[in-house]
Amino acid sequence: MKKFFAEFREFALKGSVMDMAIGVIIGAAFQNIVTALTDNIINPIIGLIFQSDLSAVQIRLTDQVTLGIGAFISAIINFILMALVLFIFVKTINKIKAAAERKKKDEDSEEEAAPTAEELLAEILTELKKK
Repeated sequence: MKKFFAEFREFALKGSVMDMAIGVIIGAAFQNIVTALTDNIINPIIGLIFQSDLSAVQIRLTDQVTLGIGAFISAIINFILMALVLFIFVKTINKIKAAAERKKKDEDSEEEAAPTAEELLAEILTELKKK
């Protein structure tokens, strides 16, 4: 049982799990913004065509059966906007990570190019032996 909790703690504290948790929280916040945008701005504008709010548009099949086509279209608009926002967010994060990796790689290559103290001392010793 102790090993199980140790493995779970190691898993939960990995960077990828923490990144995923942060992503879920940010995604939920963006979802609220996108829903507010759709419900309060986009639906009323599109609703001008139907002379009512888009989410309230229904197609009556019988007296008891209606299709909530407006609510469905609103959900599609929400999904598309959310996907767009997340795509832009992930693309920006990937660019930042790539730039940081390039910078680190450049710094590492500069460090590798410079001779170490031991190499310099070995060269001095070789020169002194020649004289």
